[in-house]
Amino acid sequence: SFAYFTVKDRLPQILTKVIDTLHRHKNEFFEEHGEKGVEAEKKAISFLSKLRNELQTDKPVTPLEDELPDAVLWNQYLDYQRNLSNGNGEPSWFQSPWLFVECYMYRRIHAALAQNPPIGSFDVFKEGKAQNFFESQEAIIALCTYFQELLKNIKDLDEKQLQGELFKLLQVSLWGNKCDLSFSAGEESSQKSSPLQCLEDMVPYIIVDDMEKLWSLLINTKERNTEKCNVRVDIILDNAGFELVSDLVLADFLLSSKLADEVHFHGKSIPWYVSDTTENDFNWTIKQLQAANHMWMSRCGINWEGNLKKGVWVYQDHMFWTLPHVYSSMAEVAPDLYADLQKSNLILFKGDLNYRKLTGDRKWEYTVPFHQALNKFHPAPLCSLRTLKSDTQVGLKPGQGEQIQASEPEWMITGKYGIVQFDAAP
Repeated sequence: SFAYFTVKDRLPQILTKVIDTLHRHKNEFFEEHGEKGVEAEKKAISFLSKLRNELQTDKPVTPLEDELPDAVLWNQYLDYQRNLSNGNGEPSWFQSPWLFVECYMYRRIHAALAQNPPIGSFDVFKEGKAQNFFESQEAIIALCTYFQELLKNIKDLDEKQLQGELFKLLQVSLWGNKCDLSFSAGEESSQKSSPLQCLEDMVPYIIVDDMEKLWSLLINTKERNTEKCNVRVDIILDNAGFELVSDLVLADFLLSSKLADEVHFHGKSIPWYVSDTTENDFNWTIKQLQAANHMWMSRCGINWEGNLKKGVWVYQDHMFWTLPHVYSSMAEVAPDLYADLQKSNLILFKGDLNYRKLTGDRKWEYTVPFHQALNKFHPAPLCSLRTLKSDTQVGLKPGQGEQIQASEPEWMITGKYGIVQFDAAP
């Protein structure tokens, strides 16, 4: 299965890159922290080399021994996996659910650094994320320019035109999800060309398209909103770099078109899945845009900084997003987060990992309804914007999956196909 190749090949590659990154920063650690920095780097590398060996030789997945705030929840989850194996020995790297061991590896990478001050806050994936941002400059300029031009006459657009612009920016945000470094094991995956030029050509590859449903929800919420309650949209972020910029443009469009009054962004509290957005990445991206020597890029950055200051944009993270749990257990494991999401009028989930966690990462029949696969996770109306990079997909028409499979056996894992899949809350 694809899971097998991920655990066998891709995860060890990612660990090797992490070790290499720490090696390359040895001098920097020495300059900043003296011998203590070098000592910490050596310890972190030895911890990670041991981890790589455990993974490659299919050793049991061991409980976390650190004192970090989420360790107890992780170890409870490990116990739960043990009980599932019905006494068939300890769950090991190749004999456990893919989602669990993949999340577990990133959590152990975090521990390798967090347990070794003074380099505890070093993000081993930062360079790759920054590189993706800089290599996607042309695409970012094209998108910011398009958006700033659009803002000049957004007030004059009629409903049909507004809908057209929303669909366009939803698609840019959808295809921005191709720029995923965990998927390419850190290999270059930036957005080189203008993201707007090829949208027409990509339409046939959107195999579930619920954009009309999203539009109806937003326009009806806006029209019904007589009590002047704020219309809130939440975006559960995925990758930093170009994808994040496309999400920020979409969020700004929702505010500027008055389809929403506030947008809440949810990022990761620790470095995760190579390219996922942390608070540092979020703030860094806005600062980079502000400082850009391109008029429309810097205008975007300045406006977005303003949105955060005004409180119409809110960035938040929660430990739950970096636990191995699927989302149907959120109400139980993180009731505070679930209650917060219930205040939203629409939640947009970006990317493949979020989709796997929404649907329980199972090998469903393609035609199982999305609502059913969510397994009672319905805090608010929600929508997944995802390019397919793992073999889980629901909500297709009868025969649709089989038809694509016949001509493209790898269709579920190449990132070539996308979905905009909506579920109205119960």
